Parts: sequence; C-alpha cells; structure tokens
Amino acid sequence: MFVFTCTLITKKTRWCVVSDPEQKKCAELAKALVAVLPAAAVASFARLSCIQASSTTDCIDRIRGNRADIVSLDAGELYSAVKQFGLVTIAKEIYRDGGCVLSVAVVRNNSLDIRSLQGLRSCHSGVRWTAGWNLPLGFLLSRNYLSWSKEQPLSQADVSTFFNASCAPGASAMAPPLCTLCQGLKSYVRQKNYHCETSHSEPFYNSQGALRCLRSGAGDVAFLDHLALESIKENDEFRLLCTNGTQAPLSHYRTCNLGRGPGGGMVTRFNFRKVARKFLVTAQMLFGHRGRERQRFQLFNSLTFGENDLLFRDVTDKLAVLPDGIDISQVLGLDYVALLKGLGHEGSSLEDSVVRWCCISHAEQKKCEQWALSIKSDPLVCVSALSMRECVEKIKRDEVDAVSLDATHSFIAGKCGLAPVVTEYYGTKCVPAEGSTHLETDVLPSLVGVAVAKRTSRNVFIGNLGGRRSCHSHMYSPAGWLLPYTHSLSLEHNSSSPCDPNEVYNQVFWKGCLPGSEGNLCKVCMGGTGEAASKRCAENHNERYYGNMGALRCLIGDPSGKSYGDVAFLEQHNLQANILSLSSAGWAKGWTSSDFELLCGNGRRASLSEWERCNLGVVPPNTVVTRPVLTARVYDFLMKSQETLAANPNTEFKLFESQQYGESDLLFKDATQCFVHTSHMGYRSILGEQFYTHAETVFNCTHSDILDFCNQDVCSIF
Repeated sequence: MFVFTCTLITKKTRWCVVSDPEQKKCAELAKALVAVLPAAAVASFARLSCIQASSTTDCIDRIRGNRADIVSLDAGELYSAVKQFGLVTIAKEIYRDGGCVLSVAVVRNNSLDIRSLQGLRSCHSGVRWTAGWNLPLGFLLSRNYLSWSKEQPLSQADVSTFFNASCAPGASAMAPPLCTLCQGLKSYVRQKNYHCETSHSEPFYNSQGALRCLRSGAGDVAFLDHLALESIKENDEFRLLCTNGTQAPLSHYRTCNLGRGPGGGMVTRFNFRKVARKFLVTAQMLFGHRGRERQRFQLFNSLTFGENDLLFRDVTDKLAVLPDGIDISQVLGLDYVALLKGLGHEGSSLEDSVVRWCCISHAEQKKCEQWALSIKSDPLVCVSALSMRECVEKIKRDEVDAVSLDATHSFIAGKCGLAPVVTEYYGTKCVPAEGSTHLETDVLPSLVGVAVAKRTSRNVFIGNLGGRRSCHSHMYSPAGWLLPYTHSLSLEHNSSSPCDPNEVYNQVFWKGCLPGSEGNLCKVCMGGTGEAASKRCAENHNERYYGNMGALRCLIGDPSGKSYGDVAFLEQHNLQANILSLSSAGWAKGWTSSDFELLCGNGRRASLSEWERCNLGVVPPNTVVTRPVLTARVYDFLMKSQETLAANPNTEFKLFESQQYGESDLLFKDATQCFVHTSHMGYRSILGEQFYTHAETVFNCTHSDILDFCNQDVCSIF
C-alpha cells in the first residue's frame, strides 16, 4: 500500500496556472479526467493538480525547481525557457490556418501610420512575445524607424524612450518605464503583485488585454496577434496599420501585418517529458475538438470561466505533440530564431559587434580579408561558403550576416525571407542628394546579358546551337542561366520546349560548363588548382570557368586547347576588361576584342561594341541581403566602409575592383560605382516587374534545393 501511494505521488502532473480563472479551468479538467479514465490510468499519469503562480516567469522557475511540471507559453517565452533555462518543448498549438500567428498593429485614430509611432502610447500582449513584441520591434528596427544603441538590452532604453508610455506585461523587472500604462494590482509581496505581470490578473495581459488597453483609451496603438481580432465586434472603430504607411480594415490582416511567427506551446523538464506527452495526448483525445468526451469538458474553450485563453488559446484546433530530439529552430523556425538572437534574447555576444560576410571562393576570401584590414568601422569577419545558394542558407541559419547576390539569387533570397539592404549602382556618377552623404535614387541602372562566340566560328549563331558546347557563368545567374533559354537556341528548341532551363540546356547542347550543374553540363569545366583547388563544376571562383571571366576562359579553352566551348553566355559590362586580362593573367596570349562577336537573338552576329541592340536581355543589379532585423546594422557598416575608402583614394584596396586577385566581380560587380539604399523597396521593385515575373515563372517549374530548404514552413509542417 505504501508503494502504491508513492506511485500516485510521483506520477502526478502539475499544471502551472497564472490566475484564478485558469485555476478553475484546470480544476475542472482534473475532475473530468478522474471521471472518465480508469483508476489505473489516472494513477499512472493523469492525476492533475493545479499550481498557481504569479506569472509565466514564475511558472518557469517552478518547473525548473520541480515545483510544477507543465505550462503553456507564447513562442517568445518558450524560446527563453528552452535556451536559457533548459526546459524542453513537448507540444505546439495548431490553429485553423496552421501553427503560426500574424502580428498586427491596431489603432482607433484614422490619422496614424506605422512610420510615426514615436512618442505614442503602446499596448503590447507581452514583453518578448511573438506578436506583441518580437515581430513589431523586428519590423521597426529593419526599417530604421527604431534605433538600438546595443549598449544595453533593447527593452531598457530604446523602446521605453521610443514610446511615450507603454504596457508590456513581463517588463517590470527589466524596464519599469514599459509598465506605466498597466493596471494590475501592485504589491511588495511577489505572489500578490500582478502589476505588469504575465498573468490574467493584469487586465492588459495577452492579446485580449492589449485590445482592452486600446479600448480603454490608455494606449494609442496595440500590438497583438491576428487571432484576437475575431473577438472585436466594433470593426469600424478599429483599423490596422500596414507596413507601407497606409491603414486597412481588420479583415485585411493577411496582407496588412508586421510579420508572421510561431504560435504557443508547452514546456516541461527533460525528465518529465514522456509523462507530459502522454498526458497531453490523452487530454486531447478525450476533450479536444474531436474528443470522445468533449460534451463533458472542452479543452480549447474558456468561455464558462470568465476569461479568454486559459491553459490554451481558445482558437486552438489541436495540439501537435513533438517527438524527442527536435531542435528549437525546427519548432519555431529559422527566421524566428534568428530574429530572437538579433533582438538580444540570448544576451549580447561578440557577434553583435561584427558583420560576417559570406565569401564563395579563395579569391573572395582574400579580397574580403583585405577589405577588413582597410576599414575602421565595425569589425568585418569573412566566412567561407561553397556557393551563393549556400550563402542564403547560412544567412537564414544565422551563420553569416550578409552577401551581395545577383538578380536571380536576390529573387530566391526574397522567397527565403531575407531583406534587401543596398543595391549596387552601375551609373556613371554617384552624386549624393543635397544634405546627404549617400546616393538616394529609385532609378537602378541595369546591365545586359550577351551570347559571345569566336569570330572564326562563322557557323555559330542563335538558332543553330544544337549539339554544340556551351559556357555559362554559373547556375541561376541571370545572363548565364535565366536569359539564354528564352531564345530559340536551336531548331529543336521552340515554344513547346520545357520551361526548366536545365532541361533545355541538356537537350540543346552536347556538353558544356554550367558551374553548379551536373552531368553533360559539367564535362567542359576545369576545376581549380593550387590554393583554390576544387572539384570540377564547383559553383564558385575556385572553378576556373565560373562567372563572367570563367565563361570567357571556357570559350577560349584551357592552355592545352582541350576544354573549350562554342558559345559563352555572360554579362557584357566587363567583357572588354576581361579580354584584356586574359593575357596579363597568363591564361592566353594575343586575344583582342576583334576576335569575338556577339550572337543576336534574331540570328545575326555583331561586333562587341553593338551590345545595346544585340543582347539577350536586361540583368538587374546585384543586391546585398541580410536577415530583416540586421538591415540597419549592415547598412551602417557599408556606408561607413564606403566613406572610409572614399576618404583614402590612394589606398591599394578597391572595393569594386577584382583583377588584382586574378578574377572578376569578387564580392561585388566590378561595374559598381557605389551603393544605393533599397531596404525600403520590395524585390519586385528592385528587380523590375518583367524580370521578377520571369523568375517566378521559371522557378514554378524548376526544382531548387535552396527553395525547398526555405519552404520548410514551420507554420504548416506539424
């Protein structure tokens, strides 16, 4: 009997609640479990007790100290519970639209817009909460509406001085000024203090509380999640603030929001995870929306207890119980985890003071290291990757911070949730606007892609390239991959051909070099030598036939005269300079511009000087991309870097020159004159409607590993 009693005690599940209404709902759940389950099941895992705490933070402390077992948390708090306090996630809430929420900014004043929030009174669902804090602040930082000195945590100074007054439940310990609008009862006794706490006893707690704060007139703007909008009956009285500076009705939350992030979840201690999972599975099976005992108790309904969202969000459709070994980035998503790191949720670190630049070859690494030595701004760290695609992945994983991408890879970066910072400017002069030290313009000069053949290859022209050897700058490059296939390359290639460029090139050409490809389109490639040794067909400058310079080398062939092509697809902007450098770099002697001709889309040929009328299409400029929360930091770094180098024109290092490293277009295109600020623009505007639509069409029918990686949507995979 004694052993049996101990068993009952050790298998009790203790749910941590943060208010009297939540305590009541928890107690009713405990009664319902006892009523419907066999005594043995209740004894083994389903005997529920309800532990009342003063806040969700108090609950985390209690679970760590083995004084409670489970609590439901917002995703922002859940991250802290796992990363800082060693708890484990056991389940996620799934809503009708998936596992994510949209952050919305709600106002009553028709004259307010998202760009003029400074000095207003703000209502937040909770400090460090997804929709009420992390996503709004990430957006404000990305647009540079809010500045962050990084000398102290974001909440303590920058936010509390940005807003005139606030209620951000959970901020009392770290930033009391963010609590001035809160209405909870104050007490010097911790268990009785509810002022600015993450508890239903604070009237302005959670999304419903943030709405209450706005309704009462205490605040001017409320940051909350879209799920709470369902409870608003006076729709005409409230409006949403959109990222473009406009307002919209509440029903437009899908297009008028500040970002998307993961919904809530449950945490426990590692040694209690199996019991906790079994408990949640059983509770959902009995009392969920499809539960067999849902007439007795409804797990996702709090109406009868006088409050919203008790134990779980009331709009929860089901719980996704998580397996062992799942990483927090899989639960919350790479973008969200990177945002939290960027907002300082793990404290400050060396990474906060450096910019990590992605380099895709030995030559780029050398140039980047010289760049780092030549500037006095924030420290620059050069991180190696194998390709532009891997740079995009590394930025999403928070392994690097920034890279300059060609137009097609910029399109991919946009689909992967990365943000533009600056765009390379190829105009003749960079003249800053009056009162500014930097060029500001929405007119972004583009380049063109061309097809080049040796003048002696008289029988080579667009339309009869079938069975020939091709040279392409690299996989996904605008000039080398995206544009050529839009032309009738051979008699066999017509409008009924596949829309996947890789399939077209494999059908048209006998063999070629398309770095980053495979099969026949790698057979002409050379690989690298010496310090830059690499396997053949690598998607970086270590492959000697990579890029604009590489495609030209491929057209001529290696010094032995073996690996060569009949046509090269590349960009025109540095073609003349690259021809001159063939000799100086020791690749081939005696070649001049007159030894090459352009292949026009209409089947004619022309001299290199006639590129304006004889080209394959427009190539939009390269764009520097980063994670949204870092746009201001990367922009400041680039502007300081540009100013430092401009002030020392005699320095050996040139940011937009590459030939001293034996290649072209390293880190940035050699045609670049300066950077243009474009973080306020969308990718469709930067790339141009025609190019963007074309890229969209191609990738709808072209398999891409990087897009597969980016489309692992945490909002829908559970």
